[in-house]
Amino acid sequence: QVQLVESGGGLVQPGGSLRLSCVASASIFDRRSMYWYRQAPGKQREWVASITSGGVTGYVDSVKGRFTISRDNAKNTVFLQMNNLKIEDTAVYYCKSSWSDYWGQGTQVTVSS
Repeated sequence: QVQLVESGGGLVQPGGSLRLSCVASASIFDRRSMYWYRQAPGKQREWVASITSGGVTGYVDSVKGRFTISRDNAKNTVFLQMNNLKIEDTAVYYCKSSWSDYWGQGTQVTVSS
């Protein structure tokens, strides 16, 4: 059974930090690239960050230097460390595997003063 379970979202003030986690089924995690996407109200879902099975990372320009993607292959988990959060980072965040079209339920991140 394919599974993606995101967690770690919440309400934070501008400049604050959050760490998102996503636990995936082994079948779609092992040796696959993993991605974080986000969807803000009224906007299309956008790619935020990616990490290959070997740890090569990539980021959308708007989060470079603030967000860090990482993975724990022993725990089938991908993380997104988000620092210096801005109001425009408010969105539902989703993780995804390169090996599946399945989307999890997402986790809400709200940045507000």
